[in-house]
Amino acid sequence: MYKIIIPVILFAASTAVHAQQQKENGVKDTTSNLNEVIIKENRIQLPFTKQNRNIWIIDKEKIRSLPARSVSELLSYVSGVDVRQRGPGGSQADISIDGGTFDQSLVLINGIKVSDPQTGHNMMNLPIGIDDIDHIEVLRGSASRIYGINALTGAINIVTRNVQTTGVSANLFSGSSFKKSEVTGSTYANYGIRASGTLALNRSSHLLSASQEAGNGYRYNTAFNNQKIYYQGKLAVGKTDAFDISAGYTHNNFGANSYYAAPGDKESEETVKTALASVAYTAKISEVWTLIPRLSYRNNVDDYLYVKQTPDKFHNLHETNIFNAELNNTFDTKIGVFGLGLEARTEKINSTNLGKRDRSNTGIFGEYKFEPVERLLINAGAYANHNSDYGWQVFPGLDAGYNFYGNWRLFTNLGTGQRLPTYTDLYYKGPTNIGNDQLQPEKSKYAEGGLKFNTTKLALNASYFVRTIDHFIDWVKTNQTDPWQPQNFSKVTTRGITLSADYTLTTSAASALTTARIGTSYTNLDPSFKTTIASANFSRYALESLRNQWSGILYSEFYNRVSLTVTARYNERINYKKYTVMDVRLALKQKHYSIYADGANLFNVTYIEAGAVPMPGSWFTIGVKTNI
Repeated sequence: MYKIIIPVILFAASTAVHAQQQKENGVKDTTSNLNEVIIKENRIQLPFTKQNRNIWIIDKEKIRSLPARSVSELLSYVSGVDVRQRGPGGSQADISIDGGTFDQSLVLINGIKVSDPQTGHNMMNLPIGIDDIDHIEVLRGSASRIYGINALTGAINIVTRNVQTTGVSANLFSGSSFKKSEVTGSTYANYGIRASGTLALNRSSHLLSASQEAGNGYRYNTAFNNQKIYYQGKLAVGKTDAFDISAGYTHNNFGANSYYAAPGDKESEETVKTALASVAYTAKISEVWTLIPRLSYRNNVDDYLYVKQTPDKFHNLHETNIFNAELNNTFDTKIGVFGLGLEARTEKINSTNLGKRDRSNTGIFGEYKFEPVERLLINAGAYANHNSDYGWQVFPGLDAGYNFYGNWRLFTNLGTGQRLPTYTDLYYKGPTNIGNDQLQPEKSKYAEGGLKFNTTKLALNASYFVRTIDHFIDWVKTNQTDPWQPQNFSKVTTRGITLSADYTLTTSAASALTTARIGTSYTNLDPSFKTTIASANFSRYALESLRNQWSGILYSEFYNRVSLTVTARYNERINYKKYTVMDVRLALKQKHYSIYADGANLFNVTYIEAGAVPMPGSWFTIGVKTNI
């Protein structure tokens, strides 16, 4: 497959470059400019065009046009990101990057960590909907220098939208597979309603959103019911300072048939409730020094019933509480930009299965951005972390980029990372899964080099990386009848190639085709394993990563009113069959409303993303969005 895909991408890229260079100036660009996006790191922030990392942006135009209902579904269009859903609409999804596991990626909202120390299965239980998002930043590669622990293979930062005007909006939709349940005879269907209001005042701005989504599933015991509420406020203080406040809550209940322990968990049910809150203050101490203290809190309750008809048996109830305090500083001097950050984090759990546990982290960030010569940008730094269980560790990193000709840029980066074992890894007690409290943290080393080209119309990227993970944690066993237990059982070296191209064409208002965008990306991963435990004959996660992944998106808009989006995703796993899924969205846009129709998995492909859970077949949705 990759022997066909690579030439296609290169041909498309070369054609787009030629078209861009031949195109005359003066045509108004009505789409969002990817190159204007500022990557929202916590200390040193740079525009997309000056980044020396392999970063993928899902901007607001893509969010608006893609046939997706959840953040997980949006991420499934990013090459290199492995989205492994166990239910419709993102009811339960694992996210990994470039062949890692779902515990090795860090998820953030506006730079605030939302990952869960109990298990990575809960990290996408987010209180925000896609209508609240401005853009999503996917940073690939070990990123402890920037974000701290658990950014072993990369980080996903979800940036919410800034309030510019006062108004209200709503999104109502309903969908179905038109298939009937063999048990009840009812047709599988779902519905959703999302509403938000914004208030823009002279000295403050406010966003409040709420949503309700539910459905009877797509096969036996996969019904779900999800509610979200989210608030975000900004209050100006004086001429330069500001308070930022956010809070959210989500209640997610779903049937978990075959989600974790097939076939015995046919009657399983799970409820995950997550609350988030944060407050930050931006203080401009001087012309050089910007200070941002921030406090955040996350509470997560995971209530799992192995057999919902007998809740007193095999009932796991976990509650985690996470407190995080940060002090981020930026010093913009004549010799470069310095970033200094301090953080303190406590993670507590009270669990019927895992017991009462707690651990703490103290971290120090140091970064320096400078341009020693014209067109050469270098970022260097390190993160030092003390964990109450594992002591001190230091994680350095370096990236550099050089604009050698016009908009062409060579880049390279070196990074290190760490992933702490989750409480589930360490302490789980069950008949088929047993924790291991002797586990050591995973550690990674990452090196990448590549080439970028960026204009307002065209973005190209080609890169190659090598990543080594020592003390790789996987659930393994010797015999088929043995229980699974996590071990630091191997050293994993992954080599990868990434190619991507995005091109936007805009025409005059008199033309029938007013806007067209085409995007394509390809990732090839080549992992190798050096096993340190000879008796580990069966592995749960090591052989489930992607080998080849390709995605393509074609968006066309006619008369500034009618738009059509067609997408295709090809996945080839190490130990699973190849499959290609196609989705489509047709929309009609008016001044204060739009009507859209989505077709997911148009050709009714049968495939599995995680465990033994078959994904839904074709699903058709119709919806209406309004804004006043």
